[in-house]
Amino acid sequence: MADENKGTVLLTGAAGGLGRAIARGVVASGRRIVLVDRNPEGLAELAGELGAAAHPITLDTTDHAKVDGILSSVPADFAPVEVLINNAGHDIGGRTPFAEGSPDDWSNIIQTNLIGTMRMTRAVLPAMVARNSGHIVNISSINAVRLIPDMTAYSTSKAGVRMFTQTLRGELTETAVRVTEILPGLVRTGIILTRYRGDKEKERAYFDQFKMALEPEDVARTILYALEQPPHVQIAEIMVLPVNRF
Repeated sequence: MADENKGTVLLTGAAGGLGRAIARGVVASGRRIVLVDRNPEGLAELAGELGAAAHPITLDTTDHAKVDGILSSVPADFAPVEVLINNAGHDIGGRTPFAEGSPDDWSNIIQTNLIGTMRMTRAVLPAMVARNSGHIVNISSINAVRLIPDMTAYSTSKAGVRMFTQTLRGELTETAVRVTEILPGLVRTGIILTRYRGDKEKERAYFDQFKMALEPEDVARTILYALEQPPHVQIAEIMVLPVNRF
């Protein structure tokens, strides 16, 4: 049963592999959750699994008008949104030399991963500041701090998320709003399959070359760790990697 004292979590990218793990962990921790994703079928399935503690909203984070008005879509009994987890992101068309990649692909990656994160935060943050309470969690990536060739657009988007997160944290130092960045390494989710537009052989080969990957639940646990800290404790950032990476 949801504990109203813990507040509601709004999670983007909820229907993907990482999103599902985060959503399950959030509900298991006693929180209510607003599930946001552009995949209505996956969203409905997850909401059905999680029951009354979850409310689904079909939304693409590149739809700026809908993102800006997201709080108007949150039911009164789920308000206020106490935690925002910016998880939506993709690398469709990625792992390609920049000179050969599609400008539309890299533009869409940045629109989703960076601009979507910024606009969703802007839509939710003013109410947190007014209440002097809240928590922003941004899912960044190891790519934000490590140079990885052939991932220019994705790495640029995640480096942008990192700087956005750090600057936002600095702006909010006179408030009780916390800001956390999660920097995962390779996670066994559908992001690789979508990168290669459904080519399962390329997905298999990609994971095989690294021999080991995080599971979505590993990342979900790090997020819950940050959420469970006392109000005066802010986990600024957590980097989580498979043990065979450095």
